[in-house]
Amino acid sequence: MKFDVLTGGPADLTVVTDDNDVVLAAGFRDLSEISRILTEASEEIVAADIGEVAVHWRDYLAGDVNALERVAVRQAGSPVQVQVWAALRQVPAGEPVSYGELAGVIDRPRAARAVGSACGSNAIAPFVPCHRVIAASGGLGGYGYGLPIKQWLLNHEAGRFPV
Repeated sequence: MKFDVLTGGPADLTVVTDDNDVVLAAGFRDLSEISRILTEASEEIVAADIGEVAVHWRDYLAGDVNALERVAVRQAGSPVQVQVWAALRQVPAGEPVSYGELAGVIDRPRAARAVGSACGSNAIAPFVPCHRVIAASGGLGGYGYGLPIKQWLLNHEAGRFPV
């Protein structure tokens, strides 16, 4: 496995990929915190060029808010988690949904809490865009990397420049 720290945006983004540039873990934390969530962590993680992943991150920051959708990802989870994560990748940038709405998308209309739990265990943010899920009230809800980063991502995707 290899990793790189991508700069720009709301904070430095640490990304871990396999040798084919499939993202296995990512987040706005340092490598020691990100690598703890990997199920394949028995393999050494070395600093290296992560190829097209870095290009797509730069494109995203430059305004192509759909660029991260072109990045291949893989993470292990329960059937419900995998279903939620796949649905998250279909939520259009700039059009956040509520936890309940996403539960409806996966045909589990009473599973808003399960959606929230799956968002909270997502190991590939922002490539699996859990930041696009908000509270039914319109509030931000939660975000493991902090609400200022979530707000920055939502503003960026809506075409509003962060203050």
